[in-house]
Amino acid sequence: MTEKDHYLNSPTSTSSEFSFVPSQASSTTSNLKYDTMSTSTGEVALNLMGQSFSGNIETAPGVSQTPIEDGNFGNVLKRRGYGWLLETDDTDEDEPEKPLLEELDIDLKDIYYKIRCVLLPLPSFGQSRHIVRENPDFWGPLAVVLIFSMVSLYGQFRVVSWILTMWLFGSLLIFLLARVLGGDVGYSQCLGIIGYSLLPLIITAALLMLVGSVEVMAFLIRVLGIFWASYSAASLIVNESYKEKKALLIYPIFLLYVYFFSLYSGV
Repeated sequence: MTEKDHYLNSPTSTSSEFSFVPSQASSTTSNLKYDTMSTSTGEVALNLMGQSFSGNIETAPGVSQTPIEDGNFGNVLKRRGYGWLLETDDTDEDEPEKPLLEELDIDLKDIYYKIRCVLLPLPSFGQSRHIVRENPDFWGPLAVVLIFSMVSLYGQFRVVSWILTMWLFGSLLIFLLARVLGGDVGYSQCLGIIGYSLLPLIITAALLMLVGSVEVMAFLIRVLGIFWASYSAASLIVNESYKEKKALLIYPIFLLYVYFFSLYSGV
């Protein structure tokens, strides 16, 4: 340390004042006048060669103001201007933990309402069905597809993976056809609508278990279930922008649900 170097005299454990003291007496000592810095108020005053400097030192927001015993190593860091390395940030500790469903972006009320919109597709039921199209989600359709896969699992395990594949690529096919025909729809919207619209097929499968071997009744339930699912999906995807091209998109949607149901029935 040279004669012109100065150091910061740290306080004792009971003191609250810092004093700036020259390391050695020099020819400039008469021009240097040091005042104190208070740790309680953060005020600093300094006279340097006839000029006065003063100001406040404030703690940054979110930084802990709890005194920490730094020891000799901490004092060395402070003297060399690296005292900020010893500061602690308490902002992460103040943030409350979010629920798991919120972290995964799962809204059960929203999913339940979309299920009602799909199961009650007629306008007379008064459902705001545009929510299924305008606010698509992933977890609800995935749950519906998995339920349909579980229903179809009986006696044919390999059908499960094929149903998931047809959901993903069938939705992609409908999306591409809709865009080619001039529709304004996204892949995530098609994925959600096609997935939710499998709910009528799940209900149809449950009714077929109750009907048993009555062929005429079973045939009518199959046809009704396929038309129910197809209408629910087509009414959400196909809008007035397609005009006379509606049939070009409704027919592939109908065929897709016919194929979905054939995976369940094995026909």
